[in-house]
Amino acid sequence: MTPVLQMCDVRRDYGNGPAQVVALDGVSIEIAPGELVAVMGPSGSGKSTLLNLAGGLDEATSGQIVVAGVDLAGLDQRGLATLRRRQVGIVFQELNLLPTLTAVENVMLPLELDGSSSRAARAVAEQSLVEVGLDRKFDRYPDDLSGGEQQRVAIARALTGDRPLLLADEPTGALDTVTGEKIIELIADRTNRGNVSALVVTHEPRVASFADRVIWLRDGQVVDDVTATTAHAVRS
Repeated sequence: MTPVLQMCDVRRDYGNGPAQVVALDGVSIEIAPGELVAVMGPSGSGKSTLLNLAGGLDEATSGQIVVAGVDLAGLDQRGLATLRRRQVGIVFQELNLLPTLTAVENVMLPLELDGSSSRAARAVAEQSLVEVGLDRKFDRYPDDLSGGEQQRVAIARALTGDRPLLLADEPTGALDTVTGEKIIELIADRTNRGNVSALVVTHEPRVASFADRVIWLRDGQVVDDVTATTAHAVRS
């Protein structure tokens, strides 16, 4: 099977000379269709940089990144935006919800931008919000929702449609234990059905326990890439 995500010898530098910071240093990973991969590591290890590069939100200094068979280096900004609408769902730490749109309108937006009618987009978006437990909050604005509810809207938006790759940066960070468990179960269920692959940055072992593999980053390098059943035995 062709990997949904391939990163080959990827490096990302910020700054120049004495001020240069190496955020990622020769990272190579692959994610197969239907695979859930957790990324763990200490603060500053390069986890968020990895996700930003995989989603085409940042540009690698060197190396190759291929998403759903498309080499990101060959795309301009418009091409990258189209790729994200059609191939990649992203859950940001900052959530990036539009404050002037309701919960359902935020979830509808990527579908409408890609040509879906408002009626069709709303039907799909409402179903996604039901799945994350927000069936009574369709028409609430982000400012009228709690932080955890806003995070669930962002997750619903990322899971809406047929995009084969989900990138999530601490998707359960603002959620209580029970809700967080339900969200990671939802993501795991989507990957188990084989219609989406997920790369999830987390610091929570309970979230990583749902993964097929756990990748450990330290100082911008992959120091372990192991099955989830053995991950917690080799790193704490």
